[in-house]
Amino acid sequence: MFRNYFKIAIRNLWKNRTFTSLNILGLTAAFGVAILLAMYAVFQLSFDKFHQHGDHLYQVYSEDSSPNGIEANTSKSEPFAAALKDETTGVEKITRYNGSNALLTYDNKQFSMSCAYVDPDFFEMFSFPIIEGDQQNPITSESSIALTKLASKRIFGDENAVGQTVSILRDEEMVPFTVSAIIEDFPETSSMGFDMVLNFKSQGQHAYARGIGRWDVENHEVYMQLAEGVNPEQFEKNTTNFTELHYKNEIDNAKRDGIQPNGDGNYRQVKLLPLADIRFANFNQGPVTVNRTMPYLILGIAVLILFIACVNFVNMSIAKSDQRLREIGMRKTLGANNKQLFFQFWGESALVFLVSIGLGVFTAALLLPSFQTLFRTKASFTTLSNPSLLIVIVLAVALITLIAGGYPAVLMSRLGTLQSLKGKLEINGKNYLRNSLMVLQFGIAILLISGTLVLWNQVEFMRTKDLGFNKDQVIAFPLNGKRNDQQALELLRNSLQDKTNIVSITASNNILGVGKDGSRSTSILGFDYKGRGVDTHMLVVDGDYIETLDLNVIEGRSFRKNLVSDSLSIIINESMAKQLNEDDILASKIDLDDKFFSIVGVIKDFNFKELDQNIEPLTLFPSSNSNLRNAYVKVIPQNLQQSYDDVKAAWATIEPNAEFQGSFLNENIDRTLRNERTMATMIGSGSILAIILSCIGLFAMSLLVVAQRRKEIGIRKIVGASVSAITVLLTKDFIKLVAIAFLIATPIAWWAMSKWLQNYAYRIDLNIWIFLMAGCIAVLIAILTIAGKTIKAATSNPVKSLRTE
Repeated sequence: MFRNYFKIAIRNLWKNRTFTSLNILGLTAAFGVAILLAMYAVFQLSFDKFHQHGDHLYQVYSEDSSPNGIEANTSKSEPFAAALKDETTGVEKITRYNGSNALLTYDNKQFSMSCAYVDPDFFEMFSFPIIEGDQQNPITSESSIALTKLASKRIFGDENAVGQTVSILRDEEMVPFTVSAIIEDFPETSSMGFDMVLNFKSQGQHAYARGIGRWDVENHEVYMQLAEGVNPEQFEKNTTNFTELHYKNEIDNAKRDGIQPNGDGNYRQVKLLPLADIRFANFNQGPVTVNRTMPYLILGIAVLILFIACVNFVNMSIAKSDQRLREIGMRKTLGANNKQLFFQFWGESALVFLVSIGLGVFTAALLLPSFQTLFRTKASFTTLSNPSLLIVIVLAVALITLIAGGYPAVLMSRLGTLQSLKGKLEINGKNYLRNSLMVLQFGIAILLISGTLVLWNQVEFMRTKDLGFNKDQVIAFPLNGKRNDQQALELLRNSLQDKTNIVSITASNNILGVGKDGSRSTSILGFDYKGRGVDTHMLVVDGDYIETLDLNVIEGRSFRKNLVSDSLSIIINESMAKQLNEDDILASKIDLDDKFFSIVGVIKDFNFKELDQNIEPLTLFPSSNSNLRNAYVKVIPQNLQQSYDDVKAAWATIEPNAEFQGSFLNENIDRTLRNERTMATMIGSGSILAIILSCIGLFAMSLLVVAQRRKEIGIRKIVGASVSAITVLLTKDFIKLVAIAFLIATPIAWWAMSKWLQNYAYRIDLNIWIFLMAGCIAVLIAILTIAGKTIKAATSNPVKSLRTE
């Protein structure tokens, strides 16, 4: 019996191969794209899930009351971790963590490596297996270093690394370290990434020694493992006495300045963030929020695309069913029952689905390398290999096949014998279900198109926004060589002084945007000013910083290199000036550790942080022997590539073993918009596929309508109806459905996009034209889809249609 079903299914599918091909094409595209999108979403949601103690691991942060409300802070002081473990209950293990880049040398070769400075508890808390060397305490010694397998291969090749000695640049000196262990390369789903691990105490003077015992110097993160049976919320409440003891001055100052406490009456609250939430946490806007919108949105788009494809399959099956009515009538006359007919038609649908799923998997595999490159993801088929996830996928596919393939099968198997033999498919004239599905299809497509247009407009707005500095003519790169930063900067100036395309050179201890090496940092300084607390971002700069970046000095002057008194001068931005609230700002001084700094200039606010945040107070300090870390080279606008090559060549002569990681500042800004671009591209791709699939369904419906109204068209032509009148008659019902979809989808899109734009301090203004454009795109595509079939029906010979009764 099943063999007979299969043979008949193959014959019928081949007989209607155009119809079958359209179905398979649509379903293949939907399954292929849905697999890729689901792969991406599941990959994002699986970050940091591989740690054995993951359910008990937390990042420690604080929420502090400030004049601007609650502010979240992950930076902690040197004594914080030990004091928290000793003075509170519930801390099983705890580690400090400070990530940075370091220069490593071995056998006269230099390597720029990412480094993690941690405490010994680190390897007992996190599941980074040690595969060679000291399994228990690989970094107990301050002269020990653990390398990942990949880093070991990069440095030593196939040579055994354990026991070897390497040197790391620290405080301008090469310090020897002994390789104590090799760590298994961490999974792609780890939010922590490093090449080597060292003891936290192995850091240099600025990062560690100067902060020993000081609660006012905060420069690293803290992670802890909560003891079994301890509730994180209860632990947070139990830290009240801890914060009141160690942050008494800060709390007293907050009370003095009239700052409002949080809802629990605390001015500073120790908080715990689960490890699995770190990747999705936002620390930039008030209390920490965990937002998994993007992966779930991508997963939702995958589901919507599958839904549209399945609706198309149902509609196309019904559209073609009138050609099989006599077959159904004959089968019933010869004794076939509804159950047999159902399995026959459902079997055909299941066969189409199985072929489409197979081709969809093949398509996903074919597109995977390009997908990974485009969206900068390591998601792969192994992401979906979790047994429980595979069961869910199999059940979902079976359900889709049963519902999408079963509905047309039920509809056709329940037709009466006489109705079938007449070859007429009687469908309710109002077609509520069909029309509702079409409205839903195009509503989804319009929603996705609207979202894409808003996203791209917002990304373009931020990319082209005047940030207050010259981002088009300035090359930035890290000073990542062995030389002292000041010395390297001076050599760079000397090397490029004869180049007419080089305008000026400067440096700072921070990078604007995200550097090519992925670096990004900021420093905040707090001090008392005239009896009240003041916070400011601080930036140590070389004397030519303002001129090189074309910052606008609105009061006072810039730094003067040859003026000795400028070593105790500062320049502030407008936001800082407003915070100090002085009538004569240039006559003001601030006291820092018994040193008085004079304000010599005020610069116009510029975006030195993420573009989703308001500009905050900033203070520029002149460099002395400070670590500047990043160089900036301003070039003429003509022949930017040649200027870039000149800077790269100059750096190669100064530091021949150091990698040049330069990029223009506009590229750095673009890197900060990477998530937005990814989201826009994914939603845009989804919207294109959704509109294509919707048009396939619309085309199927036009086939059904033309087939049903064939004789009506013939009669209208005989009595004098024009081609245009008949074309309008056949298309207006479909256009009405698209219009209804637009009216339903637009308010939803407006609301969703308004909510999303609230995440940005600088954003576009929504206007109706964006949504009207989305609606016009949908209407135009719908008209083009059905125009060919309707015009063909309107121009056909009416005698043919009237002869077929």
